[in-house]
Amino acid sequence: MSMFRLKLATCLSRTACYGSTALLGAGLLAGCQKKAPPAPPLQSVAVVTLHRQSVALETSLPGRTEAYEQAQIRPQVSGVLVSRNFEEGKDVQAGQPLYQIYIAPFQAAYDQARGRLMEAQASAIRARAQLQRYRALVGPRAISRQEYDNALAAARQADAEVVQAQAAVETAQVNLNYTHVQSPIDGRIGRTLYTAGTLVTANQTTPIAVVTRLDPIYVDVNLAAEDMIRLRRELASGQLERNGSEAAVTLELPDGSTYGQTGQLKLSEVTVDPGTGTLVMRGVMPNPDKLLLPGMFVHAHIKEGSDPNALLLPQVGVQRTPKGDPYVMVVDGNNHVHMRMVSLGQTVGSSWLVTRGVNVGEKVIVEGLQKVRPDAEVKPYEANLAEMGLE
Repeated sequence: MSMFRLKLATCLSRTACYGSTALLGAGLLAGCQKKAPPAPPLQSVAVVTLHRQSVALETSLPGRTEAYEQAQIRPQVSGVLVSRNFEEGKDVQAGQPLYQIYIAPFQAAYDQARGRLMEAQASAIRARAQLQRYRALVGPRAISRQEYDNALAAARQADAEVVQAQAAVETAQVNLNYTHVQSPIDGRIGRTLYTAGTLVTANQTTPIAVVTRLDPIYVDVNLAAEDMIRLRRELASGQLERNGSEAAVTLELPDGSTYGQTGQLKLSEVTVDPGTGTLVMRGVMPNPDKLLLPGMFVHAHIKEGSDPNALLLPQVGVQRTPKGDPYVMVVDGNNHVHMRMVSLGQTVGSSWLVTRGVNVGEKVIVEGLQKVRPDAEVKPYEANLAEMGLE
C-alpha cells in the first residue's frame, strides 16, 4: 500500500512539472507575438503622368561673340608720336587719322629722293641726245662702231638710273605717308597707352591702337555633328525658321534677357573635332546699338517649328546607367516600380523630348528616386511641377 502511494505521488509531481513547462512556453510565445514590429509604411514618390502636348522646338547652343572685323594698328615707320587724333572708346571711320609721327626726317628723305630722280633724268636726256647724234654719224663712218656702242650703253644705263631713282622716290613717299597713322576700317577704337612723345618702332609687336567693327558681329557656337546634320535636313525641308535664305538665330544675353535682333546662321567649320565630336557654327547678328561686344557669353536659339504630339519628361526624372544610357522609373497600376530604358531627343526648357521607351498615361517618378528599387511597392502622388521649378 505504501509503495502504491509513492508511485502515485511521483506521477503527480511529473504531471505538474510538464504542465508548468507548457504554460511557460505558451507565455513566452505570447510575449514574442506581442513584440513583432509593424510593417514599414510605403515610400512616397512624386510622379508625372505623361501626356501628349504641342511644343515649340528649338536648339539652344552656348557660344561667344567675335568681332566681324578687327584691325590692330602698328606703325610702319619708326619715330616719335607728336599727336593723337582720336578719343578712346569712340567710333572712327576708315582713313581717319589716328596718330601723327614726327614727319621732318621723312619729308627730307622724300625731297632728297626727288632731287636724285631729277639728276638721273637730266643724265638720261644728255645720254639719249648723244646717242641720237652718234646714230647719224655711224652710218657714213664719221665715228667708230665702238663709240656708238658706248653711247648706246650709256643711254640705257641712264634710263636704268632713272628707274631706280623713281623707285627711291616712291619708297620715300610711302614712308612719308606712313607718318600719318590712319584707321583701315570703320569701327570703334579702344583704349591706348600711346600718347604724344612716345617713341614707336616699325612693325612693333604691340599695337598702338585696336579698331573693332561691331556691326554686324559674329556669334560662334559649338554644335554636335549629329545636330548639324539634323539642322541641315530641317533647313532643306523648310522646317527651320528662316531669315532670308539662311536659318534664323536669336540670342539670350548674359543677364537672361532676349536680344532684340534676329541673325542668320551662316558658316560651319569644314572639320569635326575628333575629341569632342563638335564643330563650330557661325552666326551673323546685326548690332546697330553696339550692345553686343566681342567675347560675351551668349546662348543662340535656332527655332525648329513645333511638334503637336510631343512627350515631355522632366530632366530630374532621367537617370543614366554606368555606360551613360538613359532610363526612368515608372509606377504601374498596382503601384509597383519598374525600370524603363528610354531614347531622348532634344531639350525643351527643363524637360527632355522622349522619342521611345515610355507611353502616354504612364507615371514617371521625378522625386524620391534614391529610395526606390525595381519591383518595390510605393505610394505615388502627382508632382507639383511649379513648386519644383520645372515649368
